[in-house]
Amino acid sequence: MTGRPPSAVAQVIRVRQGAAAPDVRTVPDETAVAIVHDASTYAVMMATPADLEDLAIGLSLTEGVIGAPSDVQGFELSESELGIEARLWLVPQRAAALARRRRMMAGPTGCGLCGVESLEEVRRTPSRPLFDIAPLTAAQIQTAMAELASVQTLGQATRAVHAAGFWTAERGLVLAREDVGRHNAVDKLAGAMARQGLEAAGVLLLTSRVSVELVQKAAAMGAPVIAAVSAPTRLAIATADAAGVTLAAVVRADGFEIFSHPRRVA
Repeated sequence: MTGRPPSAVAQVIRVRQGAAAPDVRTVPDETAVAIVHDASTYAVMMATPADLEDLAIGLSLTEGVIGAPSDVQGFELSESELGIEARLWLVPQRAAALARRRRMMAGPTGCGLCGVESLEEVRRTPSRPLFDIAPLTAAQIQTAMAELASVQTLGQATRAVHAAGFWTAERGLVLAREDVGRHNAVDKLAGAMARQGLEAAGVLLLTSRVSVELVQKAAAMGAPVIAAVSAPTRLAIATADAAGVTLAAVVRADGFEIFSHPRRVA
């Protein structure tokens, strides 16, 4: 845990129907977070200072730095005026593999292509097998998205953060994480699931548009289905198709659109 709250109160002048008055608004915090492996920075992004161990583990998993939380033999957070370092110490085998692909990258809010060293890696399709699930009904996908909306406490307070959730037909919404960055929210969710020993045999829920990096992270988790409130990019559709991921997007109360592998939706 850090000493920084995930939100703050800002003084505003609220204008409504031509009248202005002083008021307050809850806004999300964001700070520079460096993911550090064995004393070398792997990535720097702007993130909400909450669930940072989940973020560090999740990003390390979805970017292929580690294969499981057990590949991390030590973890600590170090705060300064400049930001927060999330420091991980890897087991020797993983440390040696990372040394061969080490690259420092400073990115904007929600960095999605951390540690990428070539254009070919941008188009990578993770080779991990996807988990099997029974076909879902349309109503289940819509219910899942509604359940995610109901637990977005930071989002409801600020209207300025993204969320990622994991839903199954048997358990409903299992877990959710929020962050100013959509990639960070997914990595936090991936890390939390891995630390709790949860397999991604269900639906990955997203409150954002679907870009290629999010599909890659879903495939790296083994998630067979993505459901998102906004539309995907062309490359995201192609990546989902190549990875075997069912991509449902523009999910609303009255329906949604399926862009790839519709066999998982009854």
